Amino acid sequence: MERGEDMAVGHKKAKRKPGGGRKPSKPDYNPSAILQNQMDAAVSLYDKEEHPSLQTIADELDLNPIKVRKLLITAGVYRSEVADQVNRVFNKHRASGLSHTEAIAAMMRELNLSKSSVTSYLPYEKGVYFPVETDSKNLSVGAERIRRMRKRERIIERIKTEQTEEALWAAVIEFQGYKFRTYSGLVFSYSLKKGRGDTYTKELFIDRRENSKSLAWSSVLLAFHNIPSIGSVVDRPKALGDIRGVTYIYAMFYRFGLIDAPQKAKEKMEPVRKGETE
Repeated sequence: MERGEDMAVGHKKAKRKPGGGRKPSKPDYNPSAILQNQMDAAVSLYDKEEHPSLQTIADELDLNPIKVRKLLITAGVYRSEVADQVNRVFNKHRASGLSHTEAIAAMMRELNLSKSSVTSYLPYEKGVYFPVETDSKNLSVGAERIRRMRKRERIIERIKTEQTEEALWAAVIEFQGYKFRTYSGLVFSYSLKKGRGDTYTKELFIDRRENSKSLAWSSVLLAFHNIPSIGSVVDRPKALGDIRGVTYIYAMFYRFGLIDAPQKAKEKMEPVRKGETE
């Protein structure tokens, strides 16, 4: 064996052991977990009766306001005309087959915005990104509550636009468990039950503390067709008709934006605030 060959054999590179290699300088560092915690904290602060400003939240969390907005967008709880437009256009381009980079470039041209402006209104692509369909178990309590509120707002907009029985039924489904106030200020909620085929039966079960009553869907429809016009002031529940459970129906219609109420009634029908005792 030549000397060179002998040296090569003697210095043969050893195989790397499984799990070997360079150890991370910060083994406990988890950027996804950090991002998740920041998002939950931002949502918790944003989830107030009156949403604080992005700057207020940023000061509290020691973050940039733009990052706070991006965190809230990622959680699906932030809404603005610009944010909605950017995400709508971005999703359109992605659905057409463009890559992430190509979609951003197309948006820059279409909306006449800089790349930094476009990306600041998009959710984080890595780590924590919860699309609208995400199961509620993957969301923080605050994020779930705000997302549900936004969905209810869209349902109400649909009723006002369509004024159909289908839109009304969609609202009835979505507002299960919501705490309404009657014309006289009493708090109640309702629930629906599912029958065959995993579809809701058209009967509302009213929960008034220890007393429970049922409200037929046919009664709700009867009152619905008696509404003079969307948004009109209806002086009292009976004005919708001599219908069983009309007191509850009146409160629901007022919340759905189908009717307006006299000022004194409005004061008694103010929404039940979080943590408020009945």
